[in-house]
Amino acid sequence: MKALKIIAIILAVITVFMLVINLIPPKANVENNPFVVAEGELPMIAAHRGGGDNNPENTMLAFREAVKTIGVDIIESDLYLTKDGYLVYNHDSYIDETCNVNGDITLEEVEALCEDKANRHYIKDMTLAELEQYNFGYYFEDENGERIHKDAVELKESGLQIATVDKLFAEFYESHPDLLFIVEIKNDGELGYRACEILNATLNQYPNYRDQIVVGTFHDEIEDELKAKYPDLLRGAPTGTAAKFIITQFLGVNIFDNSDFACLQIPMSYDLGIELNLTKKTIIKRAHKRNIAVQYWTINDPDEMRELIELGCDCIMTDNPELLKSVLDEYR
Repeated sequence: MKALKIIAIILAVITVFMLVINLIPPKANVENNPFVVAEGELPMIAAHRGGGDNNPENTMLAFREAVKTIGVDIIESDLYLTKDGYLVYNHDSYIDETCNVNGDITLEEVEALCEDKANRHYIKDMTLAELEQYNFGYYFEDENGERIHKDAVELKESGLQIATVDKLFAEFYESHPDLLFIVEIKNDGELGYRACEILNATLNQYPNYRDQIVVGTFHDEIEDELKAKYPDLLRGAPTGTAAKFIITQFLGVNIFDNSDFACLQIPMSYDLGIELNLTKKTIIKRAHKRNIAVQYWTINDPDEMRELIELGCDCIMTDNPELLKSVLDEYR
């Protein structure tokens, strides 16, 4: 009987403890977060790589169409530093698969060529002037499989050059002052530190965008650099931090989460040997208690878009913002 009483007391203490830590209001990660939508509002549209299914990814053409024609809320892309210190938008560290740097050969031939990393043309080894020579719509195919930009000549006018951070900000600063940005600094080490410095300096030229950009990285030293030197910039959760946050929410011990990121950017599921479903209202509810935006990537299926809309997330990142816009219009 004594042992049972001890067990009962322990269970009661644990129960009270769990109730208390879940009733304590958590501290907001950030005070003002433009990436969180109001309760009942539809999620924001984030054009992943500018909307690579609709237009050549990461080009000014794609960004213009996404913002001015489709009406997206957020531009999402990755940043790399050029040899001469410019920040450009590109998904990979090399440019071979998105432009005609290798001349008039097929994409299949390019992919075979790039299997040997020594053949790749890396952004860090090229100046902006060198990069601007190439047509970044060269391999883009429309819905009919036609390479409609292959023979473009006036690359600057048509928006098919590689895009820089400063040109993108300048393009929309006056006409779309509420535009939001998700960027990931892909360089590590010294190049990554320099990329942070240049991004910060560029934002000083466009100060109204300073509070409308969230910066992410996969590199711990760059995350530490952002925290130490640019604490006013909103940050996305690195993979490890995101995983820790999700686990504490699943276990109901959110009081032990001491993160300070602004946006939780996650897929619909993680494969950890078993599939972990991340489309949970509890994740969004507890993130919102901390004023964290929940953003799902990269969603190109209309049924998955509808599932996330009904879940109440803050943002859906997609390669096809035109499709997401049509799905959202059904709800409007």
